[in-house]
Amino acid sequence: MSKKMGLYDHESIEFSHDLRKLHDHIVDSTNILIFIFLLILVILTIWLFKQKRFPYLHETGLAIIYGSLFGIIIRYGFPRTNKKSLNLVANITLNNIKDLPEYIYLTVPNNTQQKFMYSYRHPRRSNEISTQDFEEKATFDPEIFFNLLLPPIIFHAGYSMKRKHFFKNFGAILMFAIIGTAISSFVTGGLMYYFTSMFESIKKYFSFTDCLFFGAIISATDPVTVLAIFHEQSSTINVNLNALVFGESVLNDAVSITLAQAIEKYSGASGLNNNFDMLHFFKSVLNLIGVFFASFAIGSVMGLITAMLTKFTYIRQHPHLETALFILMSYSTFLASEAAELTGIISVLFNGIVQAHYTYNNLSKESQANTKEIFSLLNFLSENFIFVYIGVTVFTYRNHQWEVPFILFSIVCIIVARAVNIYPLAFLINLSRPKEHKIETNMQHFLLFSGLRGAMAFALAIRNTSTQARRLVLSTTLVIVIVTVIVCGGLTGKMLKWLKLNKVPNSDQNHNVLMLEDNSEDDNLDDSKEKGKIKKCLNKMSLFKAWQKFDHKFMKPLLTNSRPPLTDTMPGFCLPFSKLFTSKEQSDPTSQYAFSKLESTNTLNRLSSNSSLANPFEESELQFNIDSLMI
Repeated sequence: MSKKMGLYDHESIEFSHDLRKLHDHIVDSTNILIFIFLLILVILTIWLFKQKRFPYLHETGLAIIYGSLFGIIIRYGFPRTNKKSLNLVANITLNNIKDLPEYIYLTVPNNTQQKFMYSYRHPRRSNEISTQDFEEKATFDPEIFFNLLLPPIIFHAGYSMKRKHFFKNFGAILMFAIIGTAISSFVTGGLMYYFTSMFESIKKYFSFTDCLFFGAIISATDPVTVLAIFHEQSSTINVNLNALVFGESVLNDAVSITLAQAIEKYSGASGLNNNFDMLHFFKSVLNLIGVFFASFAIGSVMGLITAMLTKFTYIRQHPHLETALFILMSYSTFLASEAAELTGIISVLFNGIVQAHYTYNNLSKESQANTKEIFSLLNFLSENFIFVYIGVTVFTYRNHQWEVPFILFSIVCIIVARAVNIYPLAFLINLSRPKEHKIETNMQHFLLFSGLRGAMAFALAIRNTSTQARRLVLSTTLVIVIVTVIVCGGLTGKMLKWLKLNKVPNSDQNHNVLMLEDNSEDDNLDDSKEKGKIKKCLNKMSLFKAWQKFDHKFMKPLLTNSRPPLTDTMPGFCLPFSKLFTSKEQSDPTSQYAFSKLESTNTLNRLSSNSSLANPFEESELQFNIDSLMI
């Protein structure tokens, strides 16, 4: 009898396990299906908005609203059933939180000798309650955002970058993205610490490092709405303003995530909450710098390897294989950096820039079109999914920590921190710019207004909600993202009109950029004033000048099929090396894959005399921007 009972119990366990798995599969499929329907609704809405513009509502804001409505339905429209739970007290002593077991094996002797395995999930929240299946399953694992959704967004930003105007304003972008983001982070963190010290109920669980962490993540701007409107009105938007907004948002994400990770490591290493430890602070700063440059190196090296592969393997004869290789190499950059305990976001960003500068030119025409379209599509779907999910999370995440005074003051803080970032730095930048290229006051006002928060801030906030402080950070970040995207995003068009920024002066169009086309003569160099200005800038920027020469003579011939080949640009004693890395396409001027835009002797002499080299791979022309060397 006992033998039959044991067999029966064993079969019951297997059957019960299958039922649980089937139930989870149905719930997961239903949730994903609903999210897909929401994305379909967003796409149809975008199409409708393209037919008829609604002045005070953008599609990204509507995606959040759709998600919120779905969250309300999930939370209040389904019957709630309490899940079975069991409180266990282990007779063990923990010297460190890291000593917690990863797995627990449960045995119920009076039923069966079968052991049941339970894995560690997270510390139990004080206000945590059991939820119904759809509500629980609608909250995804935060790693999905970091490993699947964010990499395509960040890579696309680097890969599709308009390098002409980006590098024209590169100095200003670096100032706003690096120094400005650091200023915003510490100003926000300092003000929030001052505020929390006045509220005992918040002070007891929200430490100084929590304030700094909040300041770091909330300083990550994501002006996707603003940039979408810029794209729609591209013929009337000031190109320098577009470059500043886009460039800052691209680089400041990398700075924010690096700062946030450095603050987390500082907090964990020092074991301090409200006390300052100078030694651990400097260690964290050095670690931040090391992580940034190591991540940059991984992204760049992976891009260079991909360029070499696409140059010498002739995989371009099979465009589908070439496209697959490109995508896998690009995504592996993110994973390699994360596996090395670095920052994959930084790596994949600079990988995208390197791929666009070198690898793109080795691809077949089909693969060039495919990679552009695929990453544009992945970027679109990922961004809109995140905005839909932000709306859903407001209602389905059941462990929010709502502190209304904290949330209201944080909105004031980010405005103040943004102002302290923009206006002083713009003043310093303008000191080194000629009058016609200064960042005007109305542009500064718009840069303050365009500091929307979005996908990056949300992803950083939701990644760790194990403590009461981190749950308050998530709840506050959600509110800030929703307010800035819906309110600021909706008012972007009106703000452009109020600040008179939707018209480009003729001088900007005619004199901002100096173009050198393949077969052009010296038409653009006839103006002696323009020549003098270029020469003066170049003399000041010897490092940039040296890089341009090095890139033209060595990097491009080495990594792409551009001409002249290494055999023409390298010294004679390097001839064996030059021949080894010179492709047949470079040796054959008639090849469709050989870039011959630089082979004109007159053009080379002209570029050499001006100590500058252009980027031959953007928009089928050689370009050199006289302001690319200006801060």
